[in-house]
Amino acid sequence: MHSLQRTFQRNRATSVSLPAPVGGWNARDSIADMAPDDAVILTNLVPATTSVVLRSGFSKYSTGYGAQVETVIAYSGSTTTKLKAIAGGGIYDATAGGAIGAAEVSGLTNSRWQYVNLTTAGGSFIEMVNGADGVYTYDGTTWVDRSASIAGVTAANLTNINSFKNRLWFTEAGTLKAWYLPTQSITGTAAALDLSAFAPHGGYLMAMGTWTIDAGYGVDDLAVFVTNNGDVLVYRGTDPSSASTWALVGVWWVGSPVGRRCFVKWKGELLIICQDGLMPMSGALQSSRVNPRVALTDKIQSEMGSAVVSYGSNFGWQVIPFPQQDLLILNVPVTTGNSQQQFVMNTITGGWCNFTGWNANCFELYNDELYFGGPTYVAKAWDTAEDDGGSIAIDGLQAFNYFGSRGQLKRFTMMRPMLRINSTQTVNAGMNVDFDQSAPVSSIGTASFSGALWDTALWDSGLWSSTLSVSAVWQGATGVGYCGAPHLQANLDGASLEWLSTDVVLEPGAIV
Repeated sequence: MHSLQRTFQRNRATSVSLPAPVGGWNARDSIADMAPDDAVILTNLVPATTSVVLRSGFSKYSTGYGAQVETVIAYSGSTTTKLKAIAGGGIYDATAGGAIGAAEVSGLTNSRWQYVNLTTAGGSFIEMVNGADGVYTYDGTTWVDRSASIAGVTAANLTNINSFKNRLWFTEAGTLKAWYLPTQSITGTAAALDLSAFAPHGGYLMAMGTWTIDAGYGVDDLAVFVTNNGDVLVYRGTDPSSASTWALVGVWWVGSPVGRRCFVKWKGELLIICQDGLMPMSGALQSSRVNPRVALTDKIQSEMGSAVVSYGSNFGWQVIPFPQQDLLILNVPVTTGNSQQQFVMNTITGGWCNFTGWNANCFELYNDELYFGGPTYVAKAWDTAEDDGGSIAIDGLQAFNYFGSRGQLKRFTMMRPMLRINSTQTVNAGMNVDFDQSAPVSSIGTASFSGALWDTALWDSGLWSSTLSVSAVWQGATGVGYCGAPHLQANLDGASLEWLSTDVVLEPGAIV
């Protein structure tokens, strides 16, 4: 009798509560050995500090371009800011939004420009190059082709631009020469810095960046050049024409850079997109390719590596910080001008997710807001609860969990996702077992709330909810296996959502 009672008690149902996958997307570790708060899939769901949150959507801010918007530029003057967009070989003013007017400049060879903002005694300027049309500047009012005002180099061959120690620097197509202008100048005679003797793997210069470091005797800026073959040359100094004020710090080798827009300054770091992942320059140069864990993309390196192999030659690779939402966004061009996704990191926790639904060729921050260039429009991101009036598709598959007994079968009977939401939505939910990643088919309706519905109620008349309501609906779950993982999918319209945790009911079975 006592033996039968013990058997019954041992096999009765038990409940377990799992935190939401705030650890983020994991595409590095074994699918059978992930942390409980990691996720196998995390699409359009951002791992925040205490919950997983639905990303915001976008609206079309500026329209009517008739071609792919491949460059978006934020001009920052002393008293004014403006937003410019380049599409179909024309430069347009997108500052006011809405339908665009006539092009401010037309007839350009391509719309893929690299640019910098700089201020001299003559004013505040944008200066930009694209490797075909020379050097263009903008002073807040007028665009000017400055090619004829830059001597010593063929301006049409300049592919990349950087501002370093009060000088403008350029890289020249197909060579290992960097060119620089006199200090505080946007024109003049360019001088060459030939790096061919210091790049052991040859090739040509891909880009230049500025790396701010503290070397123990104060903060200093270093000039960083990267070749298409991954040689990184770092210099310290101010005047390259003088050996007393210019010196080579070192030469390193990293993975080959991906795209002309491979560098970005972030906090005290210089980040580079390369075949080794998204690397901070400090970690990349210290490890010299020995330790892959220094990459910011380390936890998603399998997906990152596959993306570089499959799409590395496509236009659109770019990384941009979005401080307003504590995000770092890496644009991945699956198909140039047609299909893009983003790998996105929470800069507080380091957790990753991926975004779909934003077909972005390029990104830019303007007045601290995020914009991107898409097919025939400039979009304002993180602006609405929908993607251009459409739903946002979410997919979250948490890490598979053995619930403390790897060799024991379990029968999963119920689950309850704990959600905070501001409207009635349908969410498909289920328990996937033994590494199955198929979509859940059972749906739960989130609890109703007392506010108005987006895109249904009249604007300025409906009562909008200021808070999210908790939805805790038990859902039947079927599945027998050794491990299980909560799985949520939905197409959300005009909603705000947080995934807080998931309660799971299971019955332990025999050890087989």
